[in-house]
Amino acid sequence: MQHFEHGGNLYAAARQTGANLSEYLDFSANINPLGIPTSVRQALAMSLDSIIHYPDTEAAMFKQAVSQHYRVPVETITAGNGAVELLYVLCHVIKPRRVLIPAPAFSEYERAARAARAEIEYFFLQSEAGFAVAIEEIISALPTVDMVFLGNPNNPTGVLVENRQIETLLAAAKECNVTVVVDESFLDFLPEDSMYTCRPLLRKYPNLFILHSLTKFYAMPGLRLGFALTNPDLTGLLHLGKDPWNVNCLAQIAGVTALNDSDYRQQSRRLLADEINLFYQGLADIPGLKVYPPTVNFILIDITGAGMMATNLRKAMMENKVLIRDCSNYPGLSPFFIRVAIKQPKQNRLLLKVLRQALTK
Repeated sequence: MQHFEHGGNLYAAARQTGANLSEYLDFSANINPLGIPTSVRQALAMSLDSIIHYPDTEAAMFKQAVSQHYRVPVETITAGNGAVELLYVLCHVIKPRRVLIPAPAFSEYERAARAARAEIEYFFLQSEAGFAVAIEEIISALPTVDMVFLGNPNNPTGVLVENRQIETLLAAAKECNVTVVVDESFLDFLPEDSMYTCRPLLRKYPNLFILHSLTKFYAMPGLRLGFALTNPDLTGLLHLGKDPWNVNCLAQIAGVTALNDSDYRQQSRRLLADEINLFYQGLADIPGLKVYPPTVNFILIDITGAGMMATNLRKAMMENKVLIRDCSNYPGLSPFFIRVAIKQPKQNRLLLKVLRQALTK
């Protein structure tokens, strides 16, 4: 199971060291540094009495909010207890025999596929090419698979693929009867996503499945909330294949409130725009680090030149109550890769200080 470990496991760190959760500064999880929107806090506090009722099985208000905000038809939306739940539902409904995963990638793509007894075929992205996604090479592998996963931007590399390139993949996959899963869970961090999102392609490509998390951008991963977009027929199958009450009352309320909070979105994107290059440059100035240019709220780093393995660096950072993501368990990455989130300016400066110290011990 180590292959499927994730960042953001504060509980394990606290158990290991005996410290309190509040003592840690967590750069291992890619969560909006602004924290939970004030509007969501207030809505949740005012809605606690709603838990005496079962959740709306249709998640109607939430779907309407998603429909309006992302400009997609309601009949294409499936609400999820986090986006990951919908990966598992999809794989159990479609039952792919063999899936293609450009690697490195989010490990739940593989885990969900294996849970449905699918075989995994990796397409390894090259570090020398900045982990760029070679669409034409992926297309050449389509005849041997039933499903393709594509993170956009990819986690942990941060690489973005323009939707015109993805449409080329979708068209070829449609001819081969291959489902293309595009994970857009981090696109909300971009100031403008029109060049990247596949939402406008939903009507044209019934083999398109878009996955979207709301817990990263709106800083509420503990609440679990996401959605999927696909053709209405598959949407109906997803609804039949999931728990009818899969999204709880409070999560639905939080989703509606968050999607109506334009001020929070503007503040979040402004903070990231101010910090992304400063933090990237601060990391690049540390000797021995190869830092991959970020596109959203996380940064991939090759620490080979620093002469320390990621596992050892993670331990050294944890001694100073700073958590980073050891990327050793990502297929396609060596034991010398880490990932860090982008947080508030003061927190980012602290990480740079602790990181320098840990690498020079």
